[in-house]
Amino acid sequence: MAAYKISATLAEHEDDVRGVAFPSSKAVLSASRDGTVRLWKLLSENPPVFDGTISSHAGSWMNTVAYLRPSTDFPDGLIISSGKDVVIDVRQPTKAAEEDAEALLLGHSRDVCALDIDPEGKYIVSGSWDHDARIFPVGKWECSAVLRGHEGTVWAVLAYDQDTIVTGCADQKIRIFNKSGKLLQSFQASNSPVRALCRLPTGHPSGGDFASADNDGAIRLWKISGQQLGELRGHESFIYSLAALPSGELVSSGEDRTLRIWKGNQCIQTITHPAISVWAVAVCAENGDIVSGASDRIVRVFTRDPERYANAETTALFEDAVKASSIPQQTLDVNKENMPGPEFLTQKSGTKDGQIVTIRELDGSVTAHSWSSGQGEWTLVGTVVDAVGSSNKKTEYKGKEYDFVFDVDMEDGKPPLKLPYNVSQNPYDAATKFIQNNEAPITYLEQVANFIIQNTQGATIGQSQAQTGGSDPWGSENRYRPDQPSAPTVPAAPPKSLPQKEYLSILVARVPLIQKKIGELSQALVASGQKDLGLSPDEVSTLNSLCKNLDTSGATAKPQSVQGGLDLIIKLVTTWPYKDRMPGLDLLRLLIIAPDTAKFDHPGGNIVDLLIVGAVETDSPAENHVMMAIRAFANLFSSTEGRVLAIQEFEKIQDTVSTAIKSSTNRNLLVAATTVYINYAVLFLSDKDSASFEHVLAIVDTLSKILSSQADSEVVFRALVATGTILYLDDEIKSAAKEVYGVEKSISTALAKATDPRIKNAAREIRELLK
Repeated sequence: MAAYKISATLAEHEDDVRGVAFPSSKAVLSASRDGTVRLWKLLSENPPVFDGTISSHAGSWMNTVAYLRPSTDFPDGLIISSGKDVVIDVRQPTKAAEEDAEALLLGHSRDVCALDIDPEGKYIVSGSWDHDARIFPVGKWECSAVLRGHEGTVWAVLAYDQDTIVTGCADQKIRIFNKSGKLLQSFQASNSPVRALCRLPTGHPSGGDFASADNDGAIRLWKISGQQLGELRGHESFIYSLAALPSGELVSSGEDRTLRIWKGNQCIQTITHPAISVWAVAVCAENGDIVSGASDRIVRVFTRDPERYANAETTALFEDAVKASSIPQQTLDVNKENMPGPEFLTQKSGTKDGQIVTIRELDGSVTAHSWSSGQGEWTLVGTVVDAVGSSNKKTEYKGKEYDFVFDVDMEDGKPPLKLPYNVSQNPYDAATKFIQNNEAPITYLEQVANFIIQNTQGATIGQSQAQTGGSDPWGSENRYRPDQPSAPTVPAAPPKSLPQKEYLSILVARVPLIQKKIGELSQALVASGQKDLGLSPDEVSTLNSLCKNLDTSGATAKPQSVQGGLDLIIKLVTTWPYKDRMPGLDLLRLLIIAPDTAKFDHPGGNIVDLLIVGAVETDSPAENHVMMAIRAFANLFSSTEGRVLAIQEFEKIQDTVSTAIKSSTNRNLLVAATTVYINYAVLFLSDKDSASFEHVLAIVDTLSKILSSQADSEVVFRALVATGTILYLDDEIKSAAKEVYGVEKSISTALAKATDPRIKNAAREIRELLK
């Protein structure tokens, strides 16, 4: 049987992709830490091209997504998703993210991390950090049963048949329940947390009914009675996800950077990813293709059918990204004294698929190679790095060696708790384990993870040594994105006092992927008969030059030296079908920092007018389109010319921003909006003559509403910084903020929901200012 190869790369998420589903050969679903669920529709085949739209978004990260197949009641099926905000969102694929959901399923008190639907489509089962699983009948949407008795997080759920549910738990046990919630049996399934479950295909060689996977890196095959029939070994770390192929084979993925295909009890193919964690896999029942979601924020589709192989460019990008990966030394069995040289690769064969061998190259570097039994050769999968802490020494804790062992003060008057960490770990997983081991509140997760990230700067895989400066001192892009060389370095620590004096910009971008998306959309337009909208050869050349400058020099005035570059992007933003404008808006928000862009004159108006037309042209504008326009408004403050235009067009910008955030929980949009207000506050404070009293009060009013309604720490912190800075203008503004707009009450509301010390410090400074 042919080997799986890359078919498509879907790159629009802004954080780890934690869940995937493959409803049909025409659609893929993905759920991400960026708070969105995306629906990817197949636009064209040969090679496959998918277009992604946001199906739903939440105020915090998403963990899991599932799909209910079409039925008489729901002819288009239903998308079901959930995450940190504990609400299970059920919605029709044809509805926009801004429209009402079909249902919101309530009951869990902590993160929902697993979802499944029974084969008949009659009920949904969910698993959560709250130690429970729940049953929700389709159409009734009320919890009909709670599956209790778990002694840890329910990491995996399997709606095995119309009356039987299987759960996998952090307490190392598998439990079998009936649909009414009665526990039928419970058995020890591992010596580590059980992380994944899947139904075995009928006629599987083992004779088993379902499979489980765990943190030991083992896949175990079971009868529904609890009898173990087999064990599959090959993964080198945690296994996070399992799925069954129509062929009867199994697919698994985990923390060792791999997706693996299993036939019988043998691993027959290993697909290494350019990411530490391959969080999720799913299978298309129609054609046997596989989709994966990983910590590098990318969704990937793999196929055995040569007709669906990716084009040469996409294939090369994937292979090159794998080869360029950095692999921490402690994750491999590295024997420096007896390490073979390059000749080993041509003289010796591997003993099993996915076997890793380390090679000392002629220049002294160490590379890792994986054996492909299908191709009969070794494949370069990365460079081995000595990724230990700054002392280059390990610290022992409970018989194991770690790069870091931190003391964490959780409660005054009590001794600190120990937090062990290796840089090869995902900080969020290490934080989760620490919280569970010490029975700490789950609300501490973000703080503990950020503590790890901040205190391992310079030792984190795929990141450069910390540098001072940076375009954005608040670090909206400073979330854990392992093995992502294009990610920005960790910015400087945030200011410790108000007022803010520097303008902020949002410039991090993956220009090659934006360029690739524009090319795909252009091809789709031409294929659909809209040749006049597609890119001509000259326009393709202009786009290539523009993107090359942006990718090599960053967002500076230099891209303006590309003749026709700005005109081309304006075409994409204002004349392309509304749904296809996102990549054009993304490039325009980079170009806008150049003075020439701020001065750009067009029959359709100035650059602010064009952004509004491009992003808000429809009656129900897409939040991400508007978010890109608002990011552009923030970047407008980078030049003197841009600041002049920002003052001139305040009403238009304020109307766009305030309307967009009125009922939004989209974190990226809200971060962009509060950045705009920070920049206006800085501008008004530096040039008080430009500060119209009405404009200032409009911003104070909007910021007060944000502080009262939003809970995301980054959004609240930026809103506080903008508020505190603008209050430095004069006593009249302070008085209005207190007496008319209730800023003090809004700050108290924000503090009641906050655990971030930055928020508490900023709030304290504002309260002092208002005395």
